[in-house]
Amino acid sequence: MTAVWALGLFALTAVAEIVGCWLILQAVSGAKPGWYWLPGACSLLLFAWLLSFHPVASGRVYAAYGGVYVLTALVWLRIVDGIRPVLADYLGAGLILLGALVIVAHHWPRLEPH
Repeated sequence: MTAVWALGLFALTAVAEIVGCWLILQAVSGAKPGWYWLPGACSLLLFAWLLSFHPVASGRVYAAYGGVYVLTALVWLRIVDGIRPVLADYLGAGLILLGALVIVAHHWPRLEPH
């Protein structure tokens, strides 16, 4: 698995998770009709399915995924919620991504597909 492929998979997984949670939140809060549960549930099923394609199902890989998730969530905040991230958001995301990079860089040669 190449680093670019893994990063793309992490991003796609994050989008599926965020979309699913957002759609269900919209239904629960009453902001959108109740049928939003259905596409939300489908998106969360897609998220779970995509997790099965990650190199190894371990906390280490999920920790690295978390860094990409945070960045994706900030992009979602800006594009969907219309809220511009502030300096603290960027600094926090940078620290999280740096941590994820350290995890991946140290363990990458041993992260073989299952």
